[in-house]
Amino acid sequence: MDNMNISNMNRLNILDLPNEILFIIFNKLNMVDVLYSFVGINQRFDQLVFDPFYIRNLNMTFVTMKSFYDRMYSINNHVLDKICKNVLPKMYHQINELIVEQNSMERVIHNINYPQLYSLTLLEFSKNALFNHLTSNKILRKLLIGQITHLKVDINYESVELSSETLAKMFALILSLCKQLIKLNFCKWIHRALYCTFKLSPINFRSSTLTALKVNVKSFDDCLYLLDGRLNCLSKLSIGITIIADTSGTIDNTKKLPKLKHFSLMSYPHILLYDSLIVPLLRRMINLENLILYLSRIRNNKNYIDDKKNDGIVFSSNEDIQHSFRRKEYGLVGSYVETFTTSIEYKCYSNSMPYHFKSGMFGNVQSLIMTDIYPFEHNFFNIISQSFPLLKELHIINEKPQKNKQQTMPLIVFSHLIDLNLFCAHADYAEQFLVNKHCYLPCLLNINICYEPLTLVTNNFTNDATRLTCSKLTSVCIKEPFVSPETFSKYFPLL
Repeated sequence: MDNMNISNMNRLNILDLPNEILFIIFNKLNMVDVLYSFVGINQRFDQLVFDPFYIRNLNMTFVTMKSFYDRMYSINNHVLDKICKNVLPKMYHQINELIVEQNSMERVIHNINYPQLYSLTLLEFSKNALFNHLTSNKILRKLLIGQITHLKVDINYESVELSSETLAKMFALILSLCKQLIKLNFCKWIHRALYCTFKLSPINFRSSTLTALKVNVKSFDDCLYLLDGRLNCLSKLSIGITIIADTSGTIDNTKKLPKLKHFSLMSYPHILLYDSLIVPLLRRMINLENLILYLSRIRNNKNYIDDKKNDGIVFSSNEDIQHSFRRKEYGLVGSYVETFTTSIEYKCYSNSMPYHFKSGMFGNVQSLIMTDIYPFEHNFFNIISQSFPLLKELHIINEKPQKNKQQTMPLIVFSHLIDLNLFCAHADYAEQFLVNKHCYLPCLLNINICYEPLTLVTNNFTNDATRLTCSKLTSVCIKEPFVSPETFSKYFPLL
């Protein structure tokens, strides 16, 4: 008994930790949990939670993730009640940045002024809810008109398709409201992206304050529309375009853009009109400092320099790309080109130099697409797991079988991987990731895969070697229709 008392006395609890360690713990926890659980316990915790450096960025969302694409951000009503009644009145004057979701919007900003607030994120709002707030919520409108300089709008991907014209009207309404706006991020980027089109929008908008914009649009005309002078202070544009095809020819693509210094363009479908559309646009950016192009380009001519011919196409080398930016206003440019012997895809990434990597680590990368005409072996995936420690999404495009499957290999760990896409991958890669002795995926929630390789690697959903990983999946997307056997539901109990 005495020994047990001595042992208990020697145990430390959270109250014994120094403030520095408590701050680290708080930063690892969801902010809603911290506000709900630690405020009101004692004076020390209150001082830590209400510290200006901690509380200035208030995230009033709680993420529940069913799959990579299916997430809920709402807060439990009891938790929200306590925070709104007992916590917000004590700290509202310190908040600089606020993230809020649709269901808690009214209560978080109801009758509360945030005098220091300049950044606002509206997360997972439906079209109707957002429109109602923008037109009738007096407190929100007051904030947008007089205070908000940084705004992020994330509209929910609804089952009923949201028209691109409606999105454009909402975009225009936001710009007309926000008189101080400097930075705007409008709608999701990449995943379930929503696209604006300004062709049919009757609202004529402009902004003399906006310097940074991130947006998705339907056509190249929409991109030109945004660069026709209506956003005359724009220095940074990140834009995703559904399809880059012929333009109407009614929008000028020759006027110089001297203030634009950072330009990022993403479009997934193949484009044929790079020379006639993209090149003239880039030539307008006479003071460009940073350029990112994510394009899949098809060329039918032979006017490239490198003498590397394939299927009638000549691809430029890294040096050729760099020589294209020799004029002094571009500075040093680094570039990356992929060429394939069985493909005519062309992908280019370029940015102002120098571009630094720490010991080969890509510590901030969360999404990766891997493609090659040669197989990816186990050791290569081991390098990938170590070089991309925070990877959440992995897309493998490789139909070549692995050659070194019989060798004894170390266990690979992808600690944060949530989404795995194997639609265009050989069955060996399903085995590589789903077999426990090859790969450990503690966070994997959904997989995209064809039915045949899935049945092969799971032995018609009976293989114990893949059962543990498959039992944790909450979403399995299979391309082709199929009739699931009785073993399917048992093998994927969380679907």
